[in-house]
Amino acid sequence: MSVGIALLLSALAMTLIVGLRYLAVSGGFAWATARRHPGLYAGLDRQMSREIGWSLASAAIYGIPAGILAWGWRTHGWTRVTTDLHAHPLWWWPVSVVLCLFAHDSWFYWTHRWMHRPRPFRIAHAVHHASRPPTAWAAMSFHPWEALTGAVVIPVLVLVVPMHWSALAAVLTIMTIMGVTNHMGWELFPPWIVDGRIGRWLITATHHQRHHSDYRCNYGLYFRFWDHMCGTDRGLGSFPVRTSSPDQRQ
Repeated sequence: MSVGIALLLSALAMTLIVGLRYLAVSGGFAWATARRHPGLYAGLDRQMSREIGWSLASAAIYGIPAGILAWGWRTHGWTRVTTDLHAHPLWWWPVSVVLCLFAHDSWFYWTHRWMHRPRPFRIAHAVHHASRPPTAWAAMSFHPWEALTGAVVIPVLVLVVPMHWSALAAVLTIMTIMGVTNHMGWELFPPWIVDGRIGRWLITATHHQRHHSDYRCNYGLYFRFWDHMCGTDRGLGSFPVRTSSPDQRQ
């Protein structure tokens, strides 16, 4: 098999994996929403169809570079990902996970703030904020230009950060679940987490909902660190999420 065909098949396979992962997780939480909060997504069928369409396009944008790197890892060892659990001290496993999450969160915070400047918002980020209120299907609902800014993160991290494959799987799992639950319109975590010390630093749906209603605050992905540091943390929102007037100013 030629290198070109192998790369194409790997990219297609990873796109399929990302797309099916999205459909499974978002679909699961959408089903849970229907059971726990019947009618929360009532009248949003066209919006959810649009969210699914944009998200599946994003799956290809995420999947292509991931597939290329997966091929390079298997055939040439391009990445720092290892299958040997003892290649690094065991304490490095949780450290590598937190390091990747913090790096991703930092990249997301600053690119997200930039996306709220008038021109990038109008060209790209408005697609995501067109979900008013966001649903469990909205986590990957991005314009292709915005999806590209997110697609570079994991490929860069696996090239730079040494980690076991299971640590990478943990990062991807956290990324997927938090991306969905932070948009689904109701709070999954109990009050003792959301309103307690953990909630002061961890982003949950209640915190991210404030961003979707106020636009100029709460830009983080996993942690509230940068929002606290930069004065953009405006606290928690309320549920259910409902339509708010868009404001494209930073």
